[in-house]
Amino acid sequence: MDIKEILSRLSMADGVSGDEKNAAETALELLGQYTDDCCIKNGNVYGYFGDNSKYENRIMIDAHIDQIGLIVTDITENGFVRFSNVGGVDRRLLPAQQVIIHGKEKVTGTVCSVPPHLSGGEKGKAAKIEDLLIDTGMSREDALSKISRGDKITFKTTFRELLNNEVTGSALDDRCGVAAVLYALELLKDTKLDGGLTVVFSTQEELGERGAKIAAYDVNPAIALAVDVSFAYTSGDCEYKCGKLGKGPMIGVSPSLSKNLSDEIIRICKTNDIPYQIEVMNGLTSTNADQFSVNRNGCMAGTISIPLKYMHTPSEVIKIEDVENTGRLLAAMLKDGGNC
Repeated sequence: MDIKEILSRLSMADGVSGDEKNAAETALELLGQYTDDCCIKNGNVYGYFGDNSKYENRIMIDAHIDQIGLIVTDITENGFVRFSNVGGVDRRLLPAQQVIIHGKEKVTGTVCSVPPHLSGGEKGKAAKIEDLLIDTGMSREDALSKISRGDKITFKTTFRELLNNEVTGSALDDRCGVAAVLYALELLKDTKLDGGLTVVFSTQEELGERGAKIAAYDVNPAIALAVDVSFAYTSGDCEYKCGKLGKGPMIGVSPSLSKNLSDEIIRICKTNDIPYQIEVMNGLTSTNADQFSVNRNGCMAGTISIPLKYMHTPSEVIKIEDVENTGRLLAAMLKDGGNC
C-alpha cells in the first residue's frame, strides 16, 4: 500500500462539510478493496467486517471525511463573490488565497487583497470575512451563469512531498486519519477478526460532529475510537500541550473518555513497540469521541490522533511514519479483540 498515493487522492478530493460527496466516493472506492459490505448512508461511509451481531463484540473506528472551507453568500453588482466560512477557517490567512468555487463548473478565483502600499491605518489588522470578496475576473452576469449562492469553496492547493518523509496539503485533517484506518485494514487483510468491526468515515465533524452522532446511534458500538489529528509542536507553541511529528500517535486521556480504553491502547503500544504520545485533555476532546461516549446508553470511547502542523490551513503538514504507526496501533488493537 502506497500511503503517499492514498493521501494524495484523499487530500485532493473536495469535500467541504455538508457537501462531502466527492471525498466520500473516493474513500468508499478505497474501502471497497477490503470489504464488499460497504456503502454511503446519510453521507457517512460505512464498511462492515466480522460478526457485528453481538453488542459486546462491536468496535467502531471513525475518521471524519469532511474538511473546512467556504460558502458563497452573494455576488455583487461588479461580479465579485461574497462568502462565509464553513467550519473553523482562520480569517487571517484568507487575503490573496487562490480558491476554487464548486458551482455549475469549477471556477478559480483569488480572495481580494489590499497591497501594503495602500493599506494605510488598517495594516496588521485581519479583515472580517463579511468584508472580503473573491475576484474571478467575471462580470456579474457571467458569474451568475456559473455560480450560485450556497456553492462550496475550497482552497486551491496541491498535495506535495516534503523532506524527511513529510507531506503537505489541504484536508489532511482528517484525510490522514482515513488513510491510517485503510492502512490498518491492509495489515489485517489476512486476519479473521474475533468480533465485529464497523469502519466509518463520517461527515460534518467540522460543524459539530453531526455525522458521528448518527453513525454511533446506527452502529451502537461497545467500543468506539475517533481517529483524528491534533496539534504538532511548532516554534512558539506551548510544548507540553502539543505532540511532535514522527513521535507516534497521540493517545487521548480525558475525563470524557474511557480510562480503561486509554490504558489498554497504551498497553498495546508498549507490547507492540509502537511509539506513542499522551494527549491530556481536561474535558471534552473536540473530536467525534464526544458523541460516542454519550450515544444511547454510552460506550467506551477513545481518541487516537495524528500530530499535524498548521491545522485548518491550506498547507497542513504531517509525517508519514505517524500515519503508519497509527495504522499499526489500530491493527494491533483489533487483533487483540479490543479487550478492555
